[in-house]
Amino acid sequence: MIRLISFLGNPGPEYARNRHNAGRLLAEASPFFSCLDWRKKYKGRYAAAAGERVLAALPHEWPASPALPDKFHFLIPETYMNLSGESIFAAAAFLKIKPEEILLVHDELEIPPGAVSLKFSGGLGGHNGLRSMKARFGSADFWRLRIGIGRPDGRRPGEGGPVGSGRGIADWVLSDFSAPEMEELAPVLEAGADLLLRVMAGDPETFLPEWKKKKIAN
Repeated sequence: MIRLISFLGNPGPEYARNRHNAGRLLAEASPFFSCLDWRKKYKGRYAAAAGERVLAALPHEWPASPALPDKFHFLIPETYMNLSGESIFAAAAFLKIKPEEILLVHDELEIPPGAVSLKFSGGLGGHNGLRSMKARFGSADFWRLRIGIGRPDGRRPGEGGPVGSGRGIADWVLSDFSAPEMEELAPVLEAGADLLLRVMAGDPETFLPEWKKKKIAN
């Protein structure tokens, strides 16, 4: 059962369209999540919604999980990405939410652009937001909805970017999506937001086979 959903990214207009802010972009692009009553709390922007409201937002009737909580909690950390865990931990501690009841929406280098993936636990892939989560909670046993951004080439973190570009992984994730890329990203964010609502309303385990690395756009 998922009770807390957090959309990861960096605060500030200079980061708003960065690849690293794909999680935040999903919240902004979704009519459901963008229309929540967001308030400053837990070192971020916090909102809540009744379980019935989530069911009503689905495009057609969807069977609710017997464990559907009365209320879902949503958080957009206003810390920088590498301190995301501080904001999420503050909310989870107050609301008495366990790591396995948390779902993070974030960008993912290991998935190609145009793809969405649902995953539980596992490695951190060099992602500073996930590292911060594990450092604060002492566990990586949380859910992840991952939006593919790909790599500038096949190199690993710290090995630099494409030959001659002078860009490394950090520069890649902190670079903006181009206008054509934003157009291609739109259906990906829409599919991710729809999946997120379904995962909240149902049993997340049932979605894992189909959404391991599902291609949405070319």
